[in-house]
Amino acid sequence: MRISSFRPARRRLLAASAAALTLAVVAAGCSRAEGNDAPAPAAGKGPATELRLGYFPNVTHAAALVGLDQGLFAKDLGSTKLVPTKFNAGPEAVGALLGGSLDATFIGSGPAINAYAKSNGEAVRLIAGTTSGGAQLVVKPGITKPEDLAGKTVVTPQLGNTQDVALKKWLEEKGLTGKVKVTSLENAQTLDAFKQGQVDAAWLPEPWSSRLVLDAGAKVLLDEKTLWPDGKFPTTVLIVRTQFLQEHPETVKALLSGLVSSIDFANKDQAAAKTAVNKQLKEATGKDLKPAVIDRAFSNIEITADPLAATFPQLAKDQVTAKIAKEAPKVAGFADLGPLNDVLSKAGKPTVDAAGLDTK
Repeated sequence: MRISSFRPARRRLLAASAAALTLAVVAAGCSRAEGNDAPAPAAGKGPATELRLGYFPNVTHAAALVGLDQGLFAKDLGSTKLVPTKFNAGPEAVGALLGGSLDATFIGSGPAINAYAKSNGEAVRLIAGTTSGGAQLVVKPGITKPEDLAGKTVVTPQLGNTQDVALKKWLEEKGLTGKVKVTSLENAQTLDAFKQGQVDAAWLPEPWSSRLVLDAGAKVLLDEKTLWPDGKFPTTVLIVRTQFLQEHPETVKALLSGLVSSIDFANKDQAAAKTAVNKQLKEATGKDLKPAVIDRAFSNIEITADPLAATFPQLAKDQVTAKIAKEAPKVAGFADLGPLNDVLSKAGKPTVDAAGLDTK
């Protein structure tokens, strides 16, 4: 079954979002042209009536899935209605967010940066991390070194998503740009295509890299964490529309409180977290994961509220290396970690650092 089966209403939502995205970017550009470097702060309007929250049915979104399954977001949101919406990959969620049909979303670092850049730093803010690690380049057994990929087909979840940027940057560094066919498929389609011999490799988030290894006979050529200092890089973060943050700061802080509770739950009782994630995956996709798959997937991720802000300048530069962007998107000013640090301090936990993203 495909991981993302859009119902008609969902298709209309995304179509409307795509159209609205153009208007949003134009409006942001006009604001800059008139000399306004940032939108005027909106007056707080109290708790929101509803919070439309995006997420992906991936193990790299474990904190989101645990929070949904255990009712931790809903508990802290109180009277605010939680409206969860699933996506296959980041660019879809960005369209919905910038189009105004989504308030906040769990998302990969690449699309998060693009959302900020497309709106000239106006429309969204990074408010938390959720997952570090959990992405691998998996290949057919006969591929043993990067050079073996020449002439082969490699898949990523979507053009411009986090894994797509990582793959293309790596291919450029290995001198393989133009020598490898890179295409994008929904994750479930990639599994089927790999089994049928239609693709040779894939750079995927968990649990899909584990599924290809355990269900389709792939092997790991590269774990992305080996490319980063201390093996840490932001696979999934949480971003919010700036306007929503300004108008409903209490609601955003309630969401973050639910997130911190979800992360605590996942880290204190991993067995229960795996059960919760698997339940949510089955509800979202119609199929749960084998115990061996979810065990392997969890072993490759770290669930943390730290967005690893110091990595974002490099992630922005990677988009140029990957030829996704002509110049590195600006990321200074992207983070607003004040609400998260308030929640962490209240819970007696260490705060997180915005170094690299803390100035305009």
